[in-house]
Amino acid sequence: MVPYVDRYQPPVPPTEALATFHDALRRRRSVREFSDRPVPRAWIEALVRCAHTAPSGANKQPWRFVCVQDPAIKARIRDAAEAEEREFYARRANDAWLRDLAPLGTDADKPFLTTAPWLVVVFQLTHGDDGGQVYYLKESVGLACGLFLAAAQLAGLATLTHTPSPMAFLGDILGRPKHERPFLLIPVGYAAERCSVPAAASERRPLDDVMVVV
Repeated sequence: MVPYVDRYQPPVPPTEALATFHDALRRRRSVREFSDRPVPRAWIEALVRCAHTAPSGANKQPWRFVCVQDPAIKARIRDAAEAEEREFYARRANDAWLRDLAPLGTDADKPFLTTAPWLVVVFQLTHGDDGGQVYYLKESVGLACGLFLAAAQLAGLATLTHTPSPMAFLGDILGRPKHERPFLLIPVGYAAERCSVPAAASERRPLDDVMVVV
């Protein structure tokens, strides 16, 4: 243990800092219409650096962020993802699931996978690179992904949480070892000039529905 001396102090009062943070996050939308406008690699590295500050079970940090900019690899990912999505919409999803997706206007076509300048594929490590045990795997990786999304929003970048199912093809295409399992695929870039998003996606339940004080 070491003394906790590197404590963050917001430059403004906490209420102002929180209001500013919330105002940025409430504007976030899941974007499916991306511009091909370039995003510097340094910015992607900065996003991963922010995500890498996430807490994790026993501080094992069981995540890997594979950042794809190569057009040929992105094309392979799109082809494989769309194949899985066609199966999902035609056979795997039940009627209730499809009804819930209908207001979002999604389908098996995923052009954003080749248009967005970056695809960040987040893998969860089922054990450490040294073979050591990891703990609270999904919780840890989920926290890191949340920080990644928040950092991207603060940087003015658009993102989408894409989860083609099953996702094993991502490990194959990207040549990842067996102890890395795909967790989330995040296109990163700028929203297209005439981008539209589902109206329903901006709705949030009242705070009283999600917060209980006892």
